[in-house]
Amino acid sequence: MINLIDTHTHLFVEEFNEDRELAVIRAGEAGVKRLFMPNVDETTVGPMLALCNKYEFCYPMIGFHPTEVDGSWKERLASVEKWLHSGQRFYGIGEVGMDLYWDKTYKNEQMEVFDIQIRWALENNLPLIVHCREAYPELLEVLSAYRQTALTGIFHSFTGTPEEAGKLLDYEGFMLGINGVVTFRKSTLPETLKNVPLERIVIETDSPYLAPVPYRGKRNESAFLVKVAEKLSEIYDVPMEIIGRKTTENALKVFKIA
Repeated sequence: MINLIDTHTHLFVEEFNEDRELAVIRAGEAGVKRLFMPNVDETTVGPMLALCNKYEFCYPMIGFHPTEVDGSWKERLASVEKWLHSGQRFYGIGEVGMDLYWDKTYKNEQMEVFDIQIRWALENNLPLIVHCREAYPELLEVLSAYRQTALTGIFHSFTGTPEEAGKLLDYEGFMLGINGVVTFRKSTLPETLKNVPLERIVIETDSPYLAPVPYRGKRNESAFLVKVAEKLSEIYDVPMEIIGRKTTENALKVFKIA
């Protein structure tokens, strides 16, 4: 059995309230040995830490998700920032970024919140876990000011074009996070990845979302990460052992303190 790292899982959310411990056990039995957990907003820090403090192979991150940006974002972001300075150890700043898929009302505010959290990452020498949906121009506009910095991280749930992959890979300290979308029948991601070196890839589930085939449409969980690894083995035409080793090495380049 190969060992894998799930670089992005939300096992602390309510979808796992009935079987959270079993989901953690199933992940371990599948060979998923480390679980990195990005925060969502001020209400999810407590449940996330409760889980991560219970299992030494669970690693919490702190951040404010772009879809949570609303009219009271300043107060809510300040609440999240208090956790950053609380003495609790966090392993990254995330999940942060831009999302204009559902609503563009707070586009400018999302850009400001993203910029603030980039500075958190730099000030605390932590990797940045970046979410982007229907907002690459805006995301890159904010990021461009930090091109020459020591910023590192993961472009989570990458599903973009070869051109978008190229622009993101220009940020040499970043990896592309690949999840169950790569297994979808109509996904163009397998073709895009033919131009992306395996050395720039990490794998993730984004559970409970985006379950890979054959679980598509069901609740995702970290144990299903194996299906993502199997698809990458097919795309890159290398054994599963190499996918496991390379993606693990890549993840630990990002999460150095883990």
